[in-house]
Amino acid sequence: MQKNKSEKYHKILNSAGAVFAEFGFHKATISQIAGKAGVADGTLYLYFKNKDDILYQFISFKTQDVFKKMNAAVVEGRNAETKLRNLIRCHLQEFQNDRNMAIIFQSEVRYLRDIESQIKDISKMYLDLLSDIIDQGQVEGSMRQDLFVGLVKRFILGAVEGVISTWVSADGRYDLVAMADPLVDLYLTGVKGG
Repeated sequence: MQKNKSEKYHKILNSAGAVFAEFGFHKATISQIAGKAGVADGTLYLYFKNKDDILYQFISFKTQDVFKKMNAAVVEGRNAETKLRNLIRCHLQEFQNDRNMAIIFQSEVRYLRDIESQIKDISKMYLDLLSDIIDQGQVEGSMRQDLFVGLVKRFILGAVEGVISTWVSADGRYDLVAMADPLVDLYLTGVKGG
């Protein structure tokens, strides 16, 4: 019974992701989500309070899944540069693998006040990962000691989000993951000519 509940719950979440991505959160309806999931409208209320709760749980589930993969990717790195490359590559790969998630995070989530604290938590987890990598890079001597770490972290996160946003706007017509190494190279070497 528990397995069926879990399968149905995840099917509804994935269906909601597809509907939110296609129609936008505000225009999406419970009926559209239920129809996409192949369940009756009332079934959704066995798992979720309302449409807002579906979005909140969608974001929570996706965030936990992605951060588990990001942490594993970072741990595999032998030094700060490899960890940074692994983190950015994993981030872009996960969004490329789930375009609906990318659309929701880029188009919807930033503008919804009700989940603002959840977004701050997500950003903090990412920025904490970056802090650890930058600290390690400074200890190793591969990153400058005079960096404003808060500025660097936000620069990296903003650049990654910008690349994802551009990819979403281009309807995913190119390999998002191919942007990972050029981004990291830009962070590590800057734009100044020799």
